[in-house]
Amino acid sequence: MSDLILYTNPQSRGRIVHWMMEELGLPYETVWLDYATTMKAPEFHAINPMGKVPALKHGDVVVTETSAICAYLADRFPEQGLAPPDNDLARANYYRWLFFAAGPVEQAVTAQSMGWEVPAGKEMSVGFGTFAQTRDVLPLALEPGPYICGEQFTAADVYIGANIGWGILFGTIEMQPIYEEYLGSLHARPAYQRAEKINDDYMKSQAAR
Repeated sequence: MSDLILYTNPQSRGRIVHWMMEELGLPYETVWLDYATTMKAPEFHAINPMGKVPALKHGDVVVTETSAICAYLADRFPEQGLAPPDNDLARANYYRWLFFAAGPVEQAVTAQSMGWEVPAGKEMSVGFGTFAQTRDVLPLALEPGPYICGEQFTAADVYIGANIGWGILFGTIEMQPIYEEYLGSLHARPAYQRAEKINDDYMKSQAAR
């Protein structure tokens, strides 16, 4: 038994944390939950009262929210090199873009997919301003590259890369050369491929039941 336990579902943001776990390279346990049953059970609500995945249990500590889990793991296990050192100037970019993606990008993409319009003159009242504004700023996170923090791959790339990939897949973010090159390098990573296989294999096993 590992003291790192990931609660997830293959059709959720839990895939992002699964990728992070594989990048971490440490033993962990996966607890698969179903939206209609186990995710709503009292046992899981004791871990996350929101009844949502992903959630991470690390010993007696519980962390929820995908970006928070990625940041926590990178900080808790600094020897794995998934965040710039505290005294490195790249740390600022790491936090800036990680939470830009968790805040404005998440809000903007959700609003776009739901067909919600920000009323004219109310842009200052929402964290993302407008979808177009957030869309145009996001590519700046990848300059000068190849990763968010230059040459160092970090947890910010896990989170932002996954969100860009999903946005393109579902049509809320348009593909452009800078994204194509970035995603190509991320998707070639063995940890990403392992995490995708784990989730895809689990879905196949459930479909065959």
